Amino acid sequence: MLKKIAIIPARLESQRLPKKLLLDLGGAPVIVRTYEAVKKTNLFDEVLVATDSNDIYQTVLQYDGKAVMSHKEHDCGSNRIAEAVEDLDYDIVVNVQGDEPFTNKVDLQRLLQVFDNDPNQEIALASLMHSLSEERDIENPNNVKVIVDTYGNAIYFSRSPIPFIRDETANVDVYKHVGIYAFRKDALMEFYNSKPTPLELAEKIEAIRYLEYGKKIRMVTTSNHTIGIDTPTDLEKARVIWDNN
Repeated sequence: MLKKIAIIPARLESQRLPKKLLLDLGGAPVIVRTYEAVKKTNLFDEVLVATDSNDIYQTVLQYDGKAVMSHKEHDCGSNRIAEAVEDLDYDIVVNVQGDEPFTNKVDLQRLLQVFDNDPNQEIALASLMHSLSEERDIENPNNVKVIVDTYGNAIYFSRSPIPFIRDETANVDVYKHVGIYAFRKDALMEFYNSKPTPLELAEKIEAIRYLEYGKKIRMVTTSNHTIGIDTPTDLEKARVIWDNN
């Protein structure tokens, strides 16, 4: 059996919604709601919050959660996760964003199954995607798009609309990348010890580094449009959904 851990990277500062992870969602901070959602799935041997903030660290502990402090400066979530698991004995590491309190069990389960069904260990990562239909969502550079091969492996990620639809009669879907990753630990540690790559730096998308180093990323389609909390409007929507559940 593969040993599996979920890590929730959590930075205190955020540009569009300051200290969003400590804001209230149904009587508890957003980061606590995310931790509870992941823990509730019962899919992992351990769930940890990895943070650079003593405020977040103490908050998670206050709600009986488990957290670790990052001791280094990190420019991406993968590196923060890698530091947290570097000395831990796990095979699969799942990254759940701290502002995803509606993370659901079915999606996480399907990501983990990718590795259960990969006896030759050819797949380094698994991640989620869902289709986009609105032109404004396709054009929005904040929505990272992904194209895949016939086996569901990522070919490329971009902030630009991909593929470019030259033939309007072509039957092709446009997919948004959902930033929940499942890694083989060795692939994550290789990333941690590697240098950023040119296309990664151009697009500001860390998943591209794996592709540039020849890693295979299996994309899993989901119909669940996760609700990340990036703006005050997102938070209000999340509170309405929470109150109605």
